[in-house]
Amino acid sequence: MDRRRFLKFVGLLGTSAIATFGTHGWVAKSLATSPSPKRLIVIFLRGGIDGLNVVVPYGESEYYSARPVIAIPKPGKEKGALDLDGFFGINPALSPLMPFWKQGSLAFIHAAGSPLSNRSHFEAQDQLETGTPNTAKTPDGWMNRLLGVLPGQTPVEAVSVGTAIPRILSGSQSVANITLNSNSTRELPIDREPVKAAFDQLYASNDALSLAYREGRAAREQLLKELDAEMEAANQGAPLPKGFAGEARQLASLLVRDPSIQLAFMALGGWDTHINQGATQGVLANRLTPLAEGLAVLVERLGDVYRDTTLVVMSEFGRTVGENGNGGTDHGYGNVMWLLGGAIQGGKVYGQWPGLAKSELFEERDLNVTTDFRAVISSILSSQYQLNSEQLRRVFPNFTPAQTLNFV
Repeated sequence: MDRRRFLKFVGLLGTSAIATFGTHGWVAKSLATSPSPKRLIVIFLRGGIDGLNVVVPYGESEYYSARPVIAIPKPGKEKGALDLDGFFGINPALSPLMPFWKQGSLAFIHAAGSPLSNRSHFEAQDQLETGTPNTAKTPDGWMNRLLGVLPGQTPVEAVSVGTAIPRILSGSQSVANITLNSNSTRELPIDREPVKAAFDQLYASNDALSLAYREGRAAREQLLKELDAEMEAANQGAPLPKGFAGEARQLASLLVRDPSIQLAFMALGGWDTHINQGATQGVLANRLTPLAEGLAVLVERLGDVYRDTTLVVMSEFGRTVGENGNGGTDHGYGNVMWLLGGAIQGGKVYGQWPGLAKSELFEERDLNVTTDFRAVISSILSSQYQLNSEQLRRVFPNFTPAQTLNFV
């Protein structure tokens, strides 16, 4: 059985049966584990979230003239934005995040995104996940390339939450893939002793395929052991909350229990609000609330680990400045990135705000991009992992930040 058929067979056993690998995922790492583990969690909001109704430029009159129905009222008004700095405020649905803003560990970077506009969900997501917006055929994702420059020697150094490895983590480095829900610890054929013994015997040699099997099984067993411990603790009280908050709690538990996990990725869908987006009530607000609650749970459950963790929330593009005739917004350009973490110099909205005057809009309809998303990530990697310029170029080829962002 060749490696491709082997991985296909394993996939039939269940998406969490084994770690999923990149094109050369059997390659074991030999570098030493960092003595002071740092974590990076990326949460990707698929669909293009409306950043202007997330971090609201209530100090700009053009915002209200462009959105007569879906604009978030100014602070102090009924269901108004929660003031941040006298010009920007956040959607009141995000109120669970305000304590982190006041504590100084939450920041936003407005008018951020790819330097190359693309209104296709799939192509725009590829730009942000490959980290090479000007190259359409990049085979791997920037988080996978990051694994290649980080120290580590354990089976589980990066975890993707979901049913498949996303583009951002695809590549030559090994990545563990697991679903964090009621089915994640369900026994699968690969877990049964007779099947396990047969596979162990079949893949006992030192060839590449055998190494891939053993590394993947070690990753699964390690993750399931940690999940079992968390579920047992939770059963003594109330059950885990459903949805994102429950997954966030479980992910945080993995990170707390296993310092070898350096990177984690989660994706949440449902942000393509063409119709009935609403203002403080409606589709967007209904999705922002559990997102904010889940992020708060994640930070709380991380505990002391939060000091050494950075969370990045990003989306492929923003929405149009003007609302459409269906009470929603269409595919746009510039957006807002969210940063949470112990090292974040929070309590500030970073980035160069271009304004919403028609002359300043991209193609006279969208918030422009003044901060390349790669500059944001590069600042985190440089500060958190002390990556040098050569290592950063391996993560983001052919990119040199044009600006210095002092948020870490």
